[in-house]
Parts: sequence; structure tokens; C-alpha cells
Amino acid sequence: MAPRPLVPVVLHGRYVRLEPLTTAHVPDLHLAGSRDDGLWQWLPVVTPYTLGEMHMLVEQRLAQQSAGGAVLFAIIPAGTNRAAGWIAYTDISVVDERLDIGWHWAARSTWETPVAVETHLLLLHHAFENLGFGRVQWQIDHLDVRSQLTLSGLGAVREGPLRRHARRSDGTWRDTLVYAVLATEWRNGTTGGLI
Repeated sequence: MAPRPLVPVVLHGRYVRLEPLTTAHVPDLHLAGSRDDGLWQWLPVVTPYTLGEMHMLVEQRLAQQSAGGAVLFAIIPAGTNRAAGWIAYTDISVVDERLDIGWHWAARSTWETPVAVETHLLLLHHAFENLGFGRVQWQIDHLDVRSQLTLSGLGAVREGPLRRHARRSDGTWRDTLVYAVLATEWRNGTTGGLI
């Protein structure tokens, strides 16, 4: 099946709900992640410290979405009804049947919990089963060990580094590690047994 165009949808899991990101999420996002450099160190932005700075970041991401460059989701842990971060489909190529999962940050309270894993599983399931994509990939900073462990636990294949690939917000250069899951791996259950 040819991939379908992406539109914002709500994805429900046991531990998390992913819903289309809006400016209404800004106050919760500000509480969840402003003033914490550790949450933002792998993204190409400066840590937001004020409600206004968080609002500006959300507006920038929504402009990217309006231009067709992303589909963004607020991460809502079960039982909270409060946004604790965001994640996105990015670098979408319907012709090539591939997309990235990226622009991800989440409150520390979600780290190493089922919320972290289920967030990615919901996006994988939606991309493969509902949208018909053939490849989902992540591009991770080589120093971001936590994300690398999460993706390895999901059964994503580390395909290799892109050396001196992108400049970090502090001006240093990162190598980018590419991880991917193919639709055939997803459907054959060869993605680490978690999917």
C-alpha cells in the first residue's frame, strides 16, 4: 500500500496518549521542561526558561508542521492529562515511504518508564500499520546514550554514523547515529520482541 499523507491524530496507549501539539499545551510544557538544560541538550535550540520562550518554540514547531515538514504530538502520560513533552514525525518522504521520529524531549519523570517506550511504539505502529510507510528512522547525537539504549531495546538497527553531521546549539559538532526499523522487521517480529 502506498503511504497515506500524514495528518494530526490522537494515538492511545496504556501508559501514554499522543495528541496533536497545540499552543494550549504551552503552560504544561513550560512546567515540565523549562529551565532544565538536560532535557534540551540534544535538540538544536537553546533551553527555554520562560513561558514566552516555550511558546515561541511551540509556534516554531507548528510553523514547521504547517509547511509540511513535521507532524507533532504532545506526550500526555496516562492519568495526568498534562503535556510532559513532545515528539514528531519529521523528514517525511511519502515517495520514499520513510520518515524520521525526532524533535523529542520529555520530562525527567517519564525517563526509563513505560511512557518512554510506548511513545515510540505508538508512532511505529501508526507509521507502519495505519499510514503504510516502509521505513522509520531516528537520527541521534552520538553522545545521547539514553536514546541509543531505548532504540536498541526497541529492536531498531543501528545503521552507522554520519560524521561531523550537525552543529549543536553550543557550537560543537556532533556525529549523528542513524537507527531504523523497516516495515518487514516490524511485521515479522524481528524488532527485539517488544513490538
